[in-house]
Amino acid sequence: MSYHINTTHNPDLRSWVESANQPHSDFPIQNLPFGVFRSHGTTETPCIGVAIGDQILNLYLCYQAGLLQELPAQLQSACAQSDLNQLMAMGNEVVSILRHHLSQLLQWDEHPPASAQEMLFPMSRAQLILPANIGDYTDFYASIFHALNVGKLFRPDKPILDNYKYLPIAYHGRASSIVPSDTPIRRPKGQIKKPEVSAPIFEPTQMLDYELEVGLFIGVGNELGEPISIDNAEEHIFGLCLVNDWSARDIQAWEYQPLGPFLAKSFATTISPWVVTLEALAPFRCPAFKRTQDDPLPLPYLCSRLNTELGGFDIIVEVFIRSTLMRAKGMEPFCLSRGSFKQMYWTVAQMLTHHTSNGCNLRPGDLLATGTISGVQKSSLGCLLEITQRGTYLVELPTHEMRSFLCDGDEIIFHAYCEKEGYVRIGFGECRGIILSTA
Repeated sequence: MSYHINTTHNPDLRSWVESANQPHSDFPIQNLPFGVFRSHGTTETPCIGVAIGDQILNLYLCYQAGLLQELPAQLQSACAQSDLNQLMAMGNEVVSILRHHLSQLLQWDEHPPASAQEMLFPMSRAQLILPANIGDYTDFYASIFHALNVGKLFRPDKPILDNYKYLPIAYHGRASSIVPSDTPIRRPKGQIKKPEVSAPIFEPTQMLDYELEVGLFIGVGNELGEPISIDNAEEHIFGLCLVNDWSARDIQAWEYQPLGPFLAKSFATTISPWVVTLEALAPFRCPAFKRTQDDPLPLPYLCSRLNTELGGFDIIVEVFIRSTLMRAKGMEPFCLSRGSFKQMYWTVAQMLTHHTSNGCNLRPGDLLATGTISGVQKSSLGCLLEITQRGTYLVELPTHEMRSFLCDGDEIIFHAYCEKEGYVRIGFGECRGIILSTA
């Protein structure tokens, strides 16, 4: 179902919310991503919202006003909750019913219903919070170009390990430190072992980095002991968001052997607040990454014809930086890289299938991240570790400041969008965080 084009994708659709009709809006009526918000500066109960232009359609108010009364009672109830978990658990077919209803409600009309207009809330006055109660978080390593670049830095004789091309590598992250966009990030301390000394010291990281990733929220879960097949995997994915998996590279280098990332990753992970459904992304499907003739084929449980033909997503992903000095001068953020999600070695369906292949149970609201998205060109690398070759080469900002890794006051901003001839451009909004000094 998530591959099918339907009436909600019609490029001729226009909304009575005028800002949604602007050519470069992230949130035209063809998108309709879901999020959770409250009035900025308040502690009021959050509501589920749908992004439309520069406004948010408040689904709780729609429910109260009877604008959802044509929908099943359980679906109406899910729209009135303070997080997306209940809606996620209902499955993509039910979410599709809701998207169709909202598309019709928001479509252009000379005289849109006054009651619907009253359901709008300006995005500029909203505090966007985590869209779901995230029970578990898993981070993958699905870009072969990222794996190759990092491997060359630490294992030049064997940058790609034997298992990489057979299974999607991952580790279990820390769900409690996942934060929404615009949350300041405190520079972490940790054990750091410098080459010239015999013992580690405990100090703030000097190699703070970002990682450009895409996240997938789980919709319908699976029972413990019951794997999800590759053919059914996407029926368990509610939608995609952006993820910045902040990393302290010097802490990571000392602690990661033999069990992998720990404190170098768990201090913070930032996600974008809007979840773009797989249905909204249907026009932008593409083939899975084409492996070379020398690469092994995926094992049968990770392989299907449909996944090979349409398992990828053609999403452009961008990273921008703005330093304290740039902000003081009123300068626009500087683009560090621009890459493509369609170059990922493993698809989202393969990641989910492998995750459950041992019977591991996933639950609505769980988050899986893809790992750093990098391409072949230097302009498409998804972290400073790769761009600067672990600090060997410096990045020059428009202010002539130099960066090997992030400084206090640096702000990192992710953008992502899909474009295709014959369809309306849709975006993901921003994933943003600013670095604060160590407490």
